[in-house]
Amino acid sequence: ADYNHLGYNLRSNIFQGGPLETRSLMKDSYTPDIIQKAIRDPKNWHGRRTDELGKWHQKNALNLSVQKALEERYG
Repeated sequence: ADYNHLGYNLRSNIFQGGPLETRSLMKDSYTPDIIQKAIRDPKNWHGRRTDELGKWHQKNALNLSVQKALEERYG
């Protein structure tokens, strides 16, 4: 019964979806010059620093792509 009720609501478009225009607390709180002067540090992403495991995965992906390129070139 719940499944049929959900299907009816989806077909009749009761669930309209999200808003078409998104709002940001940062854009509402600060002036545009503050947002433009914001420093974006890729190693400090939302307070999280790139850890050793992340660095290892990055090196491993590079190593795998190099191995693949060498196998394609030299067989």
